Amino acid sequence: MEINKDNTFISGRIKSVGFAVKGAIKLITTEHSVMVQSSIAVLMIAAGFYFNITQTEWMFQILIFGLVLSIEGLNTAVEKMADFIHPDYHEKIGFIKDIAAGAVFFAAMAAITIGLIIYLPRII
Repeated sequence: MEINKDNTFISGRIKSVGFAVKGAIKLITTEHSVMVQSSIAVLMIAAGFYFNITQTEWMFQILIFGLVLSIEGLNTAVEKMADFIHPDYHEKIGFIKDIAAGAVFFAAMAAITIGLIIYLPRII
């Protein structure tokens, strides 16, 4: 089977960005965990403006939002692929899905820690 691939640099990159945006929209509009995390990101952005955080704090906050949402996207992709390959429960598939969810947990804990470092001194 031959894949119809655009080999020109500019139009190929434009198509790639289009696919990425389409995927991001699907992720935000269909996955409840991403909806919650996106909502938290919006609230934290509002808090950043309210508390007038520094440029460095903005960089850390934006970086951690991107990290959590990216890893959540990869976790969702792993789960969807695993469910497609083996729709019924299987111990090894469950193990793989748990590991992917664990990666999201690590990113979320880092996000909470960064949020506390930035905002706790301002709130207290």
